[in-house]
Amino acid sequence: MVQFDEDKQNLKLAELRLKDEEEFVRTAASNRGIAYFNLAQTPIDADALRLIPETDARAAGMAGFQLLDKQLGVAIVNPDNKNSQTLLHALATQGYSVKTFLVSPKSLERALAAYTELSLTTETKAGSFDISNKEIETLLASVHTIKDIKKLIADVLAQKKHSQTTRMVEIILAGALAVNASDVHIEPEQMQVRLRFRLDGVLNTVLDFEYETYAYVLSRIKLISGLKLNVKAEAQDGRFSINAKNSEIEVRTSVLPGSYGESIVLRILNPEAISVSMDQLGLETHLREVLEREIAKPNGMILTTGPTGSGKTTTLYAFLKKVHTPEIKIITIEDPVEYHLPGIVQTQTSAEKGYTFSLGLRAALRQDPDIIMVGEIRDSETAEIAINAAATGHLVFSTLHTNNAAGTFPRLINLGVNPKVISSALSLAIAQRLARTLCTYCKKETPLSGTEKSMVEKIMASVTLPEYKNLQQKTVWEPVGCDKCNLTGYKGRIGIFEAIRITPGIEAAVLLNPSEREIQVAASDQGMLTMRQDGIIKVLKGATAISELRRVIDLEENH
Repeated sequence: MVQFDEDKQNLKLAELRLKDEEEFVRTAASNRGIAYFNLAQTPIDADALRLIPETDARAAGMAGFQLLDKQLGVAIVNPDNKNSQTLLHALATQGYSVKTFLVSPKSLERALAAYTELSLTTETKAGSFDISNKEIETLLASVHTIKDIKKLIADVLAQKKHSQTTRMVEIILAGALAVNASDVHIEPEQMQVRLRFRLDGVLNTVLDFEYETYAYVLSRIKLISGLKLNVKAEAQDGRFSINAKNSEIEVRTSVLPGSYGESIVLRILNPEAISVSMDQLGLETHLREVLEREIAKPNGMILTTGPTGSGKTTTLYAFLKKVHTPEIKIITIEDPVEYHLPGIVQTQTSAEKGYTFSLGLRAALRQDPDIIMVGEIRDSETAEIAINAAATGHLVFSTLHTNNAAGTFPRLINLGVNPKVISSALSLAIAQRLARTLCTYCKKETPLSGTEKSMVEKIMASVTLPEYKNLQQKTVWEPVGCDKCNLTGYKGRIGIFEAIRITPGIEAAVLLNPSEREIQVAASDQGMLTMRQDGIIKVLKGATAISELRRVIDLEENH
């Protein structure tokens, strides 16, 4: 007990001495007109630290600790030290705008100690985050599930090292790549901060961690994203890139102020995400054949519809890759350009500069294109230009926000497009959703019974295509969960589609009564599979589960 009391007293004395030292330096800084800083309250930026070699930093009693573009923050113990003056002059001649901060020797030691940890990370310049191939290989070998990432982060946090912030961000990013996450969410809540990954369109919790660590992680992400550290009450957007797997992967950063702090979302634009071919979209054979005929034509318009995140852009990219040859010119107008396609001219709209889809489309038509992709038809002007382009010898791909394929026609009419022009220029309207595919390692077969059996039989009874007449309707598959699928029961996603091709029956419906209901009936009469039917077919084939299909489609709706 006596020893314990002595330890507590010694600890308290040490804390008081440290506090007195910081107060002394704060006063000295004020007297000399120099800014004061306590390095215990901020992460050390490895990019800033690298600008001064460790031996020089120790000799001069100084270290770089913040770097944003050419704005460099330098911690210094004695501004009168000749070595420090020489180094500051050298940094200025290299084009850095240097701001010095007076720090205590104890505070500086935190920055100097970080030199020993530099080997753990290979960040390059601000705005770029370079994870070495060796590090990626190590993580890919050890990370198979979210559970593995949670353990790695927990181990780093337990080490209490100066580089833990940089290392934690590195593990988050490399881990997200390893499990093919599309987004990383870091969300401050009342008691803790939650880290989640979006896998196959659904958010999965990785772990909760303390606010102290969150403050450092937030600063680190802001630094590499080119965001302002001192802006906390406004939303900010930035970007950086990860150099990994022999390619550059762009990350879009969004920071949004919330009740308990700033919410961080990192969108990972992995080029592998657009390596999907038409074979991998999940198209049934009959629809695949229709699509291949339509995209092979020299003119016309093909529209994909659906809510945000339903895979519309991925589908259009698959079309572009299918039709792309050296003999044709393809131009895209996107907001923003998320993935770069070789051999294709891509232009990005900018609301701030007044460069809209309609202006971009007009400019693209002056570039002698064969095929044009418009990211989205949002207004009357864009709709009119796109339709006219399709009617005058161009193949046009674009997207709309409608609930189903039949909704494409009244939507275009509401945008001011003449129904007669629609029926002559529009080739195909495709609606789609994305459903998670069952994990092949753990999915479980189960008999179809009760209300679900009745529902499946009712939906399949209206399918007229002969190839589905003998499709089994006795069993379905359910998710279980294993290490291969992060215990979710699902791995990957598949498209659920419906498509309306312009036929005399559809054309008549558009001209006489262009309501969604009438067009849907006309399309069903010509043998169209609805998304509901397409989804149930995929359920019966074991690709997805009824519960997952319900998540993305209303199976009870009557048409």
